[in-house]
This record gives sequence, structure tokens and C-alpha cells, in this order.
Amino acid sequence: MPRAAHPHVPSQVSAEGKTRHEVARLLLEQGPMTAVVVAEQLGISPTAVRRHLDALVADGEAETRDAPRRGPRGRGRPAKLFLLTEPGRARFGHAYDDLAVSAIRFLAEHAGEDAVRAFAERRIEKLVGPHRSAITAPGDPATRAEALATALSREGYAASTRQVGAPAAGRNVPGTSRNVGAQLCQHHCPVAHVAAEFPQLCEAETEAFAKLLGTHVQRLATIARGDSACTTHVPVTAGQPAHPEPARTASPEGRTARIPNGGKPA
Repeated sequence: MPRAAHPHVPSQVSAEGKTRHEVARLLLEQGPMTAVVVAEQLGISPTAVRRHLDALVADGEAETRDAPRRGPRGRGRPAKLFLLTEPGRARFGHAYDDLAVSAIRFLAEHAGEDAVRAFAERRIEKLVGPHRSAITAPGDPATRAEALATALSREGYAASTRQVGAPAAGRNVPGTSRNVGAQLCQHHCPVAHVAAEFPQLCEAETEAFAKLLGTHVQRLATIARGDSACTTHVPVTAGQPAHPEPARTASPEGRTARIPNGGKPA
């Protein structure tokens, strides 16, 4: 009997995408299955099912293994069983964020805020440590920022840089070159949900960036605060003073106010 489409499949997903999702869900719920059994369960043709299964295998979301034989060995190849891989199971979500938040809450409760801070520093060190030599090889902060963006992208942060500001042409007017530099933008943050409750993760990250780049940096926005990207200003003008982190200011009611530009890259 055909299965009804799962209610959690977004309506904007194409019919092709919904069917593939249902094929993957069946593998998730009932384990390794042949294409024929999947077709019977979903009430669609084996040819259509094989197309979806082949696409899942090509995307690394499913894999195959030979089905165990029953009775005497016959002619032909053994039937293939299809099963989801870890990336395939990931399309249905995990509770890793909730687990991480619970673990850090426990750490804060039983070992104190210093332990949370130490954990945040250890985490960012393990993240950027393997890339340290590549990041620090260039002499100037702007080029180092580009190398840092490359390293962060390799770690899943979808990072990029862009030049911002311009010094006054032909003049040396105090303050006119204050914001000349680079913006390091991280368009994805794998730990944003956790960092929303534990800003120590963002603070440790900002300090690590400053050390790697050899200059003071200013965090302008974070995904954890609801902004569209984690944006860090990297000054490249000689003698630029350090800036405090003014991403939010206190409102009269005591609540934090959003930064004016909404965290969008300049």
C-alpha cells in the first residue's frame, strides 16, 4: 500500500525531491532494503526507485552491499541492499546542538565559568592550529585574513574577505583612514546554536583571530546573535588603535540593542 508523503517535507520541495526524501526515510526507518522492496513500499515503479537510489549513492547519502543468499547459490549477481550513510542520516537532523548545550551547562555548573572559557579556547585552538603556519606566513594582516578565510572554509565556515574603506587621497587627516582594512565574513557557523547561549565561544574565536593576524580586530556581528554572518573587521592601517567590541549596546530597558547595520558586510 503506498505510503503517504511525510508531513515534514517542505512544500516548496519538488515532487522529485519529495520522492527521494521518502526513499531515504524508508531506508532510515526499515534498514537495508532492495530497490524492489522500496518500490513496493512506496507504490512506485522499480525504475523510478532505482533512479533515486542511484542519486543517493552518487551523493554519498547511501551505499550498497550484497544481500545474503538464501538456499542454494543460483545464477546471476546477488541482489543489492541499499542503506543510508552518516551523511544520509544527517538529512533528518541530529540533536548534537542540544547535547552540546547540555554538556557545557553541566561544565559551567560543576566546574565554573573559567572551565567554559578554557574549553572555548581549546576548541578554537584545535580548529585553527593545523592551519597556523599557512595563516601566519604572510606579513600583513590583510593577506593573513585571506589565508584565515581559506582555513575557516575548509573547516565548514564558508568564509571570505573583502577590502573596506579608503584613506583620504593626498591628505593625512586624523580619523579619515580609521576603518581602512578587511572584513572577514563567516557565512556559516556550525556552533551558532551553542554560541547563542555561551558567547565564550565567539570571544575565544575573536581573540584567536587577533593573535593569528597580528593586529587588533573588531567583531561587528555574529550569527549567534541573529545576524546574517559573523563579521570581523581587520584594520590594516599602521598605528590603528584597538577598538572595544561594540556589537550591541544596552537599551533603556536593560536589553541589548542590535547593531545598526544588522551585521551586513560593509
